[in-house]
Amino acid sequence: MRIPDAIEIDGHRIGPGERPFVIAEVSGNHNGSLDRALEIVDAIAGTGAQAVKFQTYRADTITIDADGPAFRIRDDHGLWGGRNLYQLYEQAHTPWEWHEPLFARARSLGLVPFSSPFDPTAVDLLESLDAPAYKVASAELVDLPLIRRMAATGKPLVMSTGMATLAEIDAAVAAAREGGASEIVLLACTASYPADPVDANLQTIPALREAFGVPVGLSDHTPGIGVPVAAVALGAVAIEKHVTLQRADGGVDSDFSLEPHELAALCTETDVARRALGPARFGPRESERDTLALRRSLYVVTDVAAGEKVTEQNVRSIRPAGGLPTDTITTVLGRTFTRDVARGTPLTWDLV
Repeated sequence: MRIPDAIEIDGHRIGPGERPFVIAEVSGNHNGSLDRALEIVDAIAGTGAQAVKFQTYRADTITIDADGPAFRIRDDHGLWGGRNLYQLYEQAHTPWEWHEPLFARARSLGLVPFSSPFDPTAVDLLESLDAPAYKVASAELVDLPLIRRMAATGKPLVMSTGMATLAEIDAAVAAAREGGASEIVLLACTASYPADPVDANLQTIPALREAFGVPVGLSDHTPGIGVPVAAVALGAVAIEKHVTLQRADGGVDSDFSLEPHELAALCTETDVARRALGPARFGPRESERDTLALRRSLYVVTDVAAGEKVTEQNVRSIRPAGGLPTDTITTVLGRTFTRDVARGTPLTWDLV
């Protein structure tokens, strides 16, 4: 399997062998309050996540104010049923004037701030803030002109692949490379909100890595942290999760978002999963030395005199190691001791 080179975003290496790059997505969980958005950034900074991500659009740059069937979410959708797209995006968007204080707060706390732009003017805004990378949202993966615009900045691209066919992913990666992007991370993704773990299909991660030769991570919308931990075991090098202060506060994305203590657990456990990976190996490790000494072996378990027979009463398989292998018991039974032997002596060939 091809092992892609690591890439770098704002001083953080992302790739095989590196600590998973955890991206905390604020999205619409600010609930229309800049103070709450800043509070979310503050909370993220204490979790171990390396990056905080926003979404940069306005309702009239992502859609139009129309009310036909195509502009409404199906009625039985679990979160946004019956909502008009324009009204939903008006509620969920992050006002452009918030971006500068949000980026500044993130940087002051040591976080990497970046965003998903949804049109060229959003790229222009993010460039004015010196965004260190760009995120391509799953639904925008087919917007090749927008991908080329992001790529033209020369910044790394993090590209979600939810819903995309292999041909669509190939076209998007080609557009990014043609546009000037030399550093790309693909994110396996199930673009349902919330997503069922059964639809995660995490074997997609090594498949994408093999197909495109780039680092691959996971953009995850399932509840909890089990799926991201499993993803790291399959080679995911980056994890994106939505974050909120408290799900009980509500909000457009709250149902599939982590609370800060859960994000902290994700950061810890995905790094544990990463450290647990390694090449296949057999035989004792240095860390097993003490336990290795506790393997069973044959010991003399009663005081015996020279000339006595070896029996099941005076020689047994016990812990620790040091005596003959346990399977030699049938060979030594019935032989005689060559000298007096004290109880607790490991049985060796010279004693019989």
